[in-house]
Amino acid sequence: MCPLVHATGAVICASLLALPLGAQAADKAAPMTDAKLIASAMKAAPWSIAKSATVVVMEADGKMRTLRSGTNNFTCMPDNPATPGPDPMCMDKNALEWAGAWMGHTTPASGKIGFMYMLAGGTDGSNTDPYAAKPEPGNHWIKTGPHVMIVGADASFYDTYPKGADPDTSVPYVMWAGTPYQHLMAPVK
Repeated sequence: MCPLVHATGAVICASLLALPLGAQAADKAAPMTDAKLIASAMKAAPWSIAKSATVVVMEADGKMRTLRSGTNNFTCMPDNPATPGPDPMCMDKNALEWAGAWMGHTTPASGKIGFMYMLAGGTDGSNTDPYAAKPEPGNHWIKTGPHVMIVGADASFYDTYPKGADPDTSVPYVMWAGTPYQHLMAPVK
């Protein structure tokens, strides 16, 4: 767990990734500079959002560090070099709280719809297991390109989209269907 005090003063965990963002894998080059981490994070969302967003990075010790304070309700994180493909993300306050619930294995607050951008890359992950760390038989590992996500909506919202274990990732679909962490994945091209 990695506590983060957001601009609202709420203590939340914003670690959407299993490994530190600010630290490189042992077999990679030295950590990126703060300027490069900020530039990476800003690729996650449209410029109009990213330019005013708070940018945070998870350090090797699991603690969050603010690289830049923002003036809107979005928080962006840079690409994690230890994961396949580019995966910077930018999320609003509700999505950040939703992510904290997911990481903390608690049920997200109801009625708090959140929005996330992942425009610079995609997601490699299990479409059925919110905590799968690698492809395994039966965990329906998928790859999604640039996309946005809607989290925290009522279950009936998700019922209007495909919920299959092996979705067509070129159209909107529900990831982690039937769990408290189900969310809409909407590709952006």
